[in-house]
Amino acid sequence: MAGGHLKPALRFGISIVPATETLERVRALVRAAEEAGLDLVGIQDHPYQGRFLDTWSLLATLLAETKGISFFTDVANLPLRPPAVMAKAAASLDVLSAGRFELGLGAGGFPDVIAGFGGPRRTPGESVEALEEAIDVIRLLWSEERTVSYAGKYYRLDGAHPGPRPAHPIGIWVGAFKPRMLRLVGRKADGWLPSLGVLTRDELRAGNEQIDGAAANAGRDPGAVRRIINVQGVIGEQPAPSRSELPVGYLAGEPLAGSPSWWAETLAGFVDDGFDTLIFWPVDTAQSQVELLAGEVLPHVRRSG
Repeated sequence: MAGGHLKPALRFGISIVPATETLERVRALVRAAEEAGLDLVGIQDHPYQGRFLDTWSLLATLLAETKGISFFTDVANLPLRPPAVMAKAAASLDVLSAGRFELGLGAGGFPDVIAGFGGPRRTPGESVEALEEAIDVIRLLWSEERTVSYAGKYYRLDGAHPGPRPAHPIGIWVGAFKPRMLRLVGRKADGWLPSLGVLTRDELRAGNEQIDGAAANAGRDPGAVRRIINVQGVIGEQPAPSRSELPVGYLAGEPLAGSPSWWAETLAGFVDDGFDTLIFWPVDTAQSQVELLAGEVLPHVRRSG
């Protein structure tokens, strides 16, 4: 990270696709991740996708089925989830799980589909403005105040009652790709949550620098902003499927593929680039992928980091 700031401790996890037809494989992956001592499981949020389970319902189920691993939305779809209600749901999940929930938050990347599902159709500029307001609203409703009010362009509160308080300080990790959103991350967010494939390695490095600068300009320590990266692929000697062969729910760009030692070197490179939280998105949902990640990849990354 630029400027020599203290980096947070390294964390590792997986991200899963909430496809209805692979529910039992998803459950097995989550169990394997917890047994292997991973820190996090991310679940994407696309309410308009008919083949997906509702992310927040799945989160509650998986939190109840686990004991130690944390979960996060990768990322929550703001236009279809009012921030006041989202704040309540996030805090409730955190209380019910004894502090095992983090909030990944996105402005909504598919405006036509969102509008078709009954959500607002926003321009890119309006989406950034709405996301900034949502962060304010969510934090107000996690506060210790008896009542809170907020008068924004997109969201309003009028004598709203916060509660419950989260069990721990929930991080708001923003999925951001463009300069205006990156500046918002630096000013207000607790973490940056991009994906390789949507952004190139060079763009990811540049994004970290932009966030550092925006945080410093806002009087914040850039080191207080977590840097979380989604990386999709397959561990092992088998080739990765092409982008066109992947089911719905995977990222833009071709998946990565390589041996455990290749993955260790690759993930260590992201740590060198300033990322402190590495999320592996397996395109092969076999439990062995998590076992390879935890047993043969991450020990080398931890030593190098």
